[in-house]
Amino acid sequence: MNPYLVVVLAALLGAWALDTLAALLNLRALDPNLPPEFRGAYDPERYRKSQEYARATARLSLLRDTLGAALLIGFILWPGFPLADAAARSLGWGELATGLAFFALLLLASELLGLPFAVYDTFVLEERFGFNRTTPATFVLDKLKSLLLAVVLGGPLLAAVLWFFHAAGPWAWLWAWLATMAVMAAIQVLAPTLILPLFNRFTPLEHGPLRAAIADLADKAGFALAGVFVMDGSRRSAKANAFFTGLGKRKRIALYDTLIAAHPQDELLAVLAHEIGHFTHGHIRTRLLLSFARLGLAFFLLSLALRLPGLHAAFGMPQVTVHGGLVFFALLYTPLSLALSLAGNALSRRHERQADAYAARLTDPAALARALASLSAHNLSNLTPHPLHVALHHSHPPALERVRSLNALAQQ
Repeated sequence: MNPYLVVVLAALLGAWALDTLAALLNLRALDPNLPPEFRGAYDPERYRKSQEYARATARLSLLRDTLGAALLIGFILWPGFPLADAAARSLGWGELATGLAFFALLLLASELLGLPFAVYDTFVLEERFGFNRTTPATFVLDKLKSLLLAVVLGGPLLAAVLWFFHAAGPWAWLWAWLATMAVMAAIQVLAPTLILPLFNRFTPLEHGPLRAAIADLADKAGFALAGVFVMDGSRRSAKANAFFTGLGKRKRIALYDTLIAAHPQDELLAVLAHEIGHFTHGHIRTRLLLSFARLGLAFFLLSLALRLPGLHAAFGMPQVTVHGGLVFFALLYTPLSLALSLAGNALSRRHERQADAYAARLTDPAALARALASLSAHNLSNLTPHPLHVALHHSHPPALERVRSLNALAQQ
């Protein structure tokens, strides 16, 4: 058997096995006893419901991941990639347009396969636990808008990457890297005013005690804001959240309307202080630079993989193509991608702890602890995830760990 095919199949099966093990261990780690730190936020029925939610979401993820892995391996062995390439070539277009058609076919197949799970997740599972507020019309429009953005933003970038690897010689990876970084940076800048409003309505926070308190908090932190906005998160879900968006002078605070409705002012200020902590510590900049570095590594390795003898043959492709090489390299890259993801999650959890500590210094740590406990109860969070599941999938430390640390700071 082709050695590259062996590596890819082993990587896909290994990643699936690791995810499955983590999910099963996570279910076993569910503790029926409510941690004492959360007794003010959860009642027994709410806590029982949170564990039912954890089981239901885990079952759906296991089914989706297992079916996805099986279909991908079956597609590889069929072999499906040569058929997709032949379908793209049957259009009679040039090599660049053929590559775009090849990716369009794969994207369409992926979207169609994932659609039943998205529908079930939104209209059955989330509905069952009282979260869903998405209408069928909104769901369809969101899907169409996402596809349109993929075409408008991703299409030209993909065309540029394909062209570079066709025409730019040994430095193609560098030009592709620079182009992709430019697009990523542009999206960060344009997201608050052009992209996010396609999906949600952002209304300036009305003048009043909360806005004045937020302005005072920002001044105290030396943090310049372009605006404070309320996002209509309740249009799609009952879950609550808050986030910063934009770069430089375009930084904005976005508060879910569900968050404002569920929390008193001191808790809202503590949550915002946590977000300010990310900017104060340079976490946003660090993560962006690391994502650029990972991207550069991937493009450089891709430039080497495109010349590997036998890589295309491993997937049944009769000829070497740039568009095929991109996909095959992505599959070959799976083990390294997993390792980098683990490191990225660990760094993100460290950043969250630092932002919590910053908020504890700027505001009342007990208020942030109460906010996290209330958010956990509102969102039916799993309070006792297994360490392996945390390592693989959590960008934030478990809520129980964060609340205990904040309570300890409050007692100092």
